[in-house]
Amino acid sequence: MKGFVKAMLAVGAVVAAGAGETIYFYRRTMKRNEAKTERTMKMAGTDWSQYAGFIGERKNRMLAHPHSDVWIQSEDGLKLHATWFPCGDEKKAVVCFHGYTSQGMSDYIALSDYYLKNGFSMLLVDERAHGQSEGEYIGFGCLDRRDALCWLKWVTGRCGEEVQVLLHGTSMGGAAVLMASGLSLPPQVKGIISDCGFTSPKEVFTHVLHSMYHLPAFPVIPAADFINRKAAGYGMDECNAAREVRKAKVPILMIHGDADTFVPSEMCERIYANIASPKQKLIVKGAAHAESYYKDTEAYERAMDELIGGVVK
Repeated sequence: MKGFVKAMLAVGAVVAAGAGETIYFYRRTMKRNEAKTERTMKMAGTDWSQYAGFIGERKNRMLAHPHSDVWIQSEDGLKLHATWFPCGDEKKAVVCFHGYTSQGMSDYIALSDYYLKNGFSMLLVDERAHGQSEGEYIGFGCLDRRDALCWLKWVTGRCGEEVQVLLHGTSMGGAAVLMASGLSLPPQVKGIISDCGFTSPKEVFTHVLHSMYHLPAFPVIPAADFINRKAAGYGMDECNAAREVRKAKVPILMIHGDADTFVPSEMCERIYANIASPKQKLIVKGAAHAESYYKDTEAYERAMDELIGGVVK
């Protein structure tokens, strides 16, 4: 009997430890107030200090361009924010989705130079639970793809039915635009650009647990999935970019750095293999997470030129 009691106590201790580990991981990852930009940047491992001068110069040019705040409501009642940079006759536009724990005005500082010079108005979205947008739980693309439809409706209302639109996403934003490719997109959307996007929250969390925390996926991922379904309303592999792109109708450009340890380039290859629509791929040698544009600006812009030249008049 004593042996049985000891065994049950041991099992209880393991279960309690697993529960504590899951709650700790879930809060730090999925909840707005617990997810920290500094921690994300450290985990991603990209040395941004080397680009400080380049970014600062482009930021000054971007902020000198006229811009204004935009507010809409999501399908589930959240107040969402973006910043609008009008350009020219506003008949070409790009809707930009940032990475995890970032915000719209941060991730597209450098790329704003390319888009504005080429006559694209820019809508820099604060994804739900980021920046000035409402939301307690982070959408990891699974919820943000639905928000993308709301933003596209705003762009069409602002610019008119004849506007030609691109979707551009980085990291979590890259996953969001790829996941959106499986939806019924309005005809104004002409192309999608995904920079270092992942397949699904489940798969990227599993990778992070293995590579950075040296922990197994079980029981944390299944338990976190259960909690998230109840709290945030979606499963962690409910929407997977590698599956959604099988339904894609618009051309897609995939960009990834081969030195990305945060979102491995293997995910890019797997997504690319599944894309049903016309597709292009750029793998930048030596680029860490979200570093591709800075590592090889010329190749990045050339790839964008090839996509845009084929879909936007």
